[in-house]
Amino acid sequence: MATGSVTVNLTNMRIYPAIWVIVMALLAGCVNDIKVVNKLTSQTEATQEEAKNLLVVYSSKGHVKVRVTSPRSIRYIDKGYTEMPEGGHVEFYNDSAVKTSEMWANYGRMYEKTDQLLARDNVRVVNTKGETLESEELLWDPNTKKISTNRFVKITTAKEIIYGDGLEANRDLSDYKIKKIKGTIHLDNEAVE
Repeated sequence: MATGSVTVNLTNMRIYPAIWVIVMALLAGCVNDIKVVNKLTSQTEATQEEAKNLLVVYSSKGHVKVRVTSPRSIRYIDKGYTEMPEGGHVEFYNDSAVKTSEMWANYGRMYEKTDQLLARDNVRVVNTKGETLESEELLWDPNTKKISTNRFVKITTAKEIIYGDGLEANRDLSDYKIKKIKGTIHLDNEAVE
């Protein structure tokens, strides 16, 4: 019978139990509140998006029809509109990509389902002839290509100033109808400021 010796390394045996004790202590200390876990891992969607220097371009058959710019916008996803609380500027173009008119307002709102644009507070539209439409509120409808309002309006042309309530007009002011004219001032070829 052969005699031999068995060598046991006691150093390794002492380390493994110590590691197991540390791992078990760490695992025991990890207690998660299910409400906190659900809140952190939930798939909630944002209800609004905010942007600076907004640019929206409406085009048809590769031609720009309308450009909307605003220094700041807030899109309310659940409400279906984008708000421009610091105002905005709209440029309207004809089929030849020539700018026909511009609109400015201190506040704007674009509706996603209809693509309509509501402009409020110090609204002004100016066409290439220098004719000006002023109102406190205008609605532009891209489907009808019309600007409309039920509010007070003032239209200034080279020949006259017309005041009234309510309006429907082409976006370049080439054709407009004031619903209730309150007054007209004829200018006799004088420049109006």
